[in-house]
Amino acid sequence: QVQLVESGGGLVQAGGSLRLSCAASGRTFSNYAMGWFRQAPGKEREFVAAISWSGSSTNYADSVKGRFTISRNNAKNTVDLQMNSLKPEDTAVYYCAAGLNIATMEGGMYNYYWGQGTQVTVSS
Repeated sequence: QVQLVESGGGLVQAGGSLRLSCAASGRTFSNYAMGWFRQAPGKEREFVAAISWSGSSTNYADSVKGRFTISRNNAKNTVDLQMNSLKPEDTAVYYCAAGLNIATMEGGMYNYYWGQGTQVTVSS
């Protein structure tokens, strides 16, 4: 089992920045690719970003490329999502996940563990 706990959500004005963090405990963190997903009200959960177990490869949704950056620290068992130039359409609950690899995570498959989520609200 891997337990994931997100933090760092909040209310920010459009154009602002937030940094989300996910702390992992349990089984070996570095065995897993890690990712961030989000779910807006009335919409399905969607992929945001993923990072390989080593941190050497990343994937991003087109909607966040150039604005969001995912990173991980295997020594501290954490994965972060730096979000810049935020837009109202980024408003959602953001979830951290641990999965097989960055390709399958982007495809919505083999995501083994999930956090409880943290709310991000971007005001216009």
